[in-house]
Amino acid sequence: MNNATAQQKALVWNLVDVKKNLFTALSDRIWGMPEIAYTEYRSVAEHTDMLKTQGFRVTENVAGIPTAVMGEAGQDGPIIAILGEYDALPGLSQVAGIARPEPIPGNGHGHGCGHNLLGSAAMLAATAIKDWLAQTGAPGRVRYYGCPAEEGGAAKSFMARAGAFDDVDIAITWHPSAFSEVARAESLANTRMDFVFHGRASHAAASPHLGRSALDAVELMNVGVNYLREHVPSDSRIHYAMLDAGGIAPNVVQARAAVRYAIRSRDVHAMFALNERVKKVAAGAAMMTETTVDISIMSAVANLLGNEPLEEAMQHNFDLLGPPAFDDADKAFAADIQATLSPEDIQSAYRRIGMKTPPQAAALCEFIVPLDAAGELMLGSTDVGDISWVLPTVQAHVPTYAIGTPGHSWQLTAQGMMPAAHKGLAYAAKVMAATAIDTLTDKILLAQAKTAHYELTAQTPYVCPIPADVQPPLQPRPAE
Repeated sequence: MNNATAQQKALVWNLVDVKKNLFTALSDRIWGMPEIAYTEYRSVAEHTDMLKTQGFRVTENVAGIPTAVMGEAGQDGPIIAILGEYDALPGLSQVAGIARPEPIPGNGHGHGCGHNLLGSAAMLAATAIKDWLAQTGAPGRVRYYGCPAEEGGAAKSFMARAGAFDDVDIAITWHPSAFSEVARAESLANTRMDFVFHGRASHAAASPHLGRSALDAVELMNVGVNYLREHVPSDSRIHYAMLDAGGIAPNVVQARAAVRYAIRSRDVHAMFALNERVKKVAAGAAMMTETTVDISIMSAVANLLGNEPLEEAMQHNFDLLGPPAFDDADKAFAADIQATLSPEDIQSAYRRIGMKTPPQAAALCEFIVPLDAAGELMLGSTDVGDISWVLPTVQAHVPTYAIGTPGHSWQLTAQGMMPAAHKGLAYAAKVMAATAIDTLTDKILLAQAKTAHYELTAQTPYVCPIPADVQPPLQPRPAE
């Protein structure tokens, strides 16, 4: 396949450099206003304002979600989507730039997965592509999708179900990481399902025989699922969290109790089957306790599908750019963060990319992981999976934090505004922009990407894992 000329890539990379400070500042603002799933009203306002300032045609309230936005630029030709996120996590508030746990007073939320960087770099890439289209006059359109609620809210799944990506040709995204690599298309399909048991209250001492304990039902369900875990594929995962234990009075038979389960499998069809098995356990617990159970799906995501032609094109751009250039100050702070980690944290990071931990392990990644690296699978879930079922999708990992930093940790929050993270932001934008330019200038690559996607989905078409009657769990705009 032919890649875009070096001249064209140099042009789009320069366009990234021209505006990177604007988007670094955007990332820092988002870091400073952490908002969790479906509450990202301030964050989406910042992204919307930036889209308008940069001259995009803006569509708000995408798929009926107030915190989702889309900006488009260009005319005719293929449509390239650059996917961004900006949601934070609860309980990960942390002062930036120090290597010790120190929560910021306030709501307790924090950007412990780097989505402040993710959305800002994605929009920087989209802006550079927009400017490249304007300067070259090439046909094509670029869209930035601001996607909320990746952390458990499955907004992209709802957006895909609503048809928000139906006319898009290619999707490109990235995620902050410890390493420079094309992300392996490996993830678990995931359903979040609530089980609410209803019993009968009664005096626990005087008339226990008249009560029917909803809490007993939850506990029996948990026991049943524990036994089920022995009889599922080894790469499936089942987790739970108590939502309502029925109150704090032990002398009252609990009339209501609720538990939330996350049910994961290697592919969406296996997940559907496992969902039904967990439902049967819940029904059995209700039968044993003479209670009833209401079952509802909160969110669900499909597993990721790969796209070899796009992955090869992205790897070529990683190799052309070489690794990000970190300075001594970047490495010194990363080393301070590593000092708060265990050796196992660092070893686990290297195992993910198929490497043994070097005797003198660097604090920041200074190499490009080969495309064929065979690392140990340590799988999570992402709603990017649903996009990958709808259209050809490729994802980059770019270093923005110290090797070994656990995801969803105070250490990751602490690194979210550091110069190393800012350098990773601009680097990620260059990788994504160059890959987009390849698809816009190489009809063969575009056709190969679409053919590869068709071959994966022809026999098993996409089925949104969220039932049609389930709506996004939208949250009200907070009071000013």
